[in-house]
Amino acid sequence: MKINANGAEISIMGNIINENAYISLTDIAKHKNSDDPRIVISNWMSSYSTIDFLATWEKLYNPNFNRMEFQTVRSEPGRLVMTPKQWIERMGATGITSQAGRYGGTYAHSDIAFEFASWVSPEFKLYIIKDYQRLKVEEAKRLEVGWDTKRELSKINYRIHTDAIKEFLITPELTKQEQGYTYASEADLLNIALFGKTARQWREETGKPKTLNMRDFASVEQLIVLVNLESMNADLIRQNIPAPERLKKLRSIAYYQLRSLESSNAAERLKQNIQKQIDQK
Repeated sequence: MKINANGAEISIMGNIINENAYISLTDIAKHKNSDDPRIVISNWMSSYSTIDFLATWEKLYNPNFNRMEFQTVRSEPGRLVMTPKQWIERMGATGITSQAGRYGGTYAHSDIAFEFASWVSPEFKLYIIKDYQRLKVEEAKRLEVGWDTKRELSKINYRIHTDAIKEFLITPELTKQEQGYTYASEADLLNIALFGKTARQWREETGKPKTLNMRDFASVEQLIVLVNLESMNADLIRQNIPAPERLKKLRSIAYYQLRSLESSNAAERLKQNIQKQIDQK
């Protein structure tokens, strides 16, 4: 992902939606010195006001920040000289990172990157922020399409599954609470077959509230398999096969189908087709 700041391309890593994006300081520095952007970054970091800002960020978001080492650096006599590598290694910093390879360079959390951009050029910073916001909107729209795709998939065989439960497992003597438990148990049987855990176990592991469903976080491949499992479980219920035996069969089917889907382009094609249908609405 790249920002286009008035014609200058600036790379981004991480999740721009949850404010965990890291922006290339190297690309920003090229606006000031395209031949040696590293010296621009080092000059910015070799300032007490800059390291005080960086230390404040680390104290807010990094519990492993080495505060004692920072105080040592802060009190050292003579001219301050600081590089990204020194800052990361000595302070255990996480707000700045260095990457090797094709897309290498120095990256920093967006909070820090915007501060650096302001030091390089306040005008350039505004161009960066403007396109950064554009990317956030586009990414949010893309994710919304993804959620719509998942919702469409999850509806396909849901009625077939619940009808089988209602016809063969819900008996007149069951209370409303017991009926609800039956539906939830069958839903969790599919959850265990596909995800290896119940909805409650997932919430306990992730800390997610009851308003969220782990199926909302499933991949398209997993949801395709879930659609198939709902239909298959409905047939197994009609055959009066006990739940433990059904679970064993469904787990085997889920494992096989996931491996098959992940090795093909079928899921991607389906996702593209659903997206086209949603775009046409």
